[in-house]
Amino acid sequence: MSFVRTFNGDINPDELGFTYSHEHIVCIPPYWKEKNEEDLLLDDENKSLQDVLDFKKAGGETIVDATAVDYGREVEAVKRISEKSQVKIIGTAGFNKGFLWNAKLKDNIKQIVGNYETYGEWIEKAPIKKLAEYVISEVEEGLEGTKVRAGQLKCGTGYNSISPLEEKVIKAIAIAHKETKAPIHCHTEAGTMALEQIELLRKEGINLEYVSFGHMDRNLDPYYHVQIAKTGAFLCFDGIGKIKYGPESNRINEIIFLVKQGFKDQILISGDMARKSYYKHYKHGLGLDFIIKKWIPRFIEEADQAGLDGESLIKDFFINNPRRCFAFKI
Repeated sequence: MSFVRTFNGDINPDELGFTYSHEHIVCIPPYWKEKNEEDLLLDDENKSLQDVLDFKKAGGETIVDATAVDYGREVEAVKRISEKSQVKIIGTAGFNKGFLWNAKLKDNIKQIVGNYETYGEWIEKAPIKKLAEYVISEVEEGLEGTKVRAGQLKCGTGYNSISPLEEKVIKAIAIAHKETKAPIHCHTEAGTMALEQIELLRKEGINLEYVSFGHMDRNLDPYYHVQIAKTGAFLCFDGIGKIKYGPESNRINEIIFLVKQGFKDQILISGDMARKSYYKHYKHGLGLDFIIKKWIPRFIEEADQAGLDGESLIKDFFINNPRRCFAFKI
């Protein structure tokens, strides 16, 4: 038996349809708010809704909202967007990465976990078991005290480093996965440390087939990607359209390489639109429909030229693979 947990309840994996595997819809990260980084605050529910409606109009059906508690989730706003747009949304329990944890805890979180001042203090002082219990409650009861239950777990590490607190969170997420069977998503800063995360997850007895690794297109190293893929894990190429990190040809060539190596069933695609300047209705950016309207036709053309079936691969990346990746297998 398997199911996918969305903002509006559990569904059969076959109902997911066309899926973006890593986005942010409405979030006000405390760390960036304290630093007045306005571009990183997705704080206008209506503008986010308009971009989600563009995604829907272009043929999109499901979005994985990868916003964890330390990244300023706005759960009720995202739920309203899901209801208004009729786009299915998968929520995220767990934590993001260490440097964000200097920020102050939101008041509603303090009421749930205790009177810690910062995320770092909470993670440092709470036993691993208590952190795991909080994450489990977000999957089984609801995110931040709401009735909206999470559909995946998240942990993450810094650039070329794993701090003791990040390792502690990975252990808590492993416990939560064993208890809930929720899939795991791992943040990798600039695509680094996935292999080291894999070592830690294996020590905790985690089957890597239940894990996806984000930001793989920030580290376009074919050997590295093959080592990750050999474990059975999913690789998420979620920087589509971000030319500041490299030309689109580099991403497409790497994806085609992995397909030719036999890993087409482990590739996920998304945009990780976590800035106002990426959104069309905030600051005239590429928008949530860019991948569907512009990237997919290009990928199909280049895949076909490489002797592959581009349209079939798009179905794998956006429908078949998410259907397996985001399923609870009970």
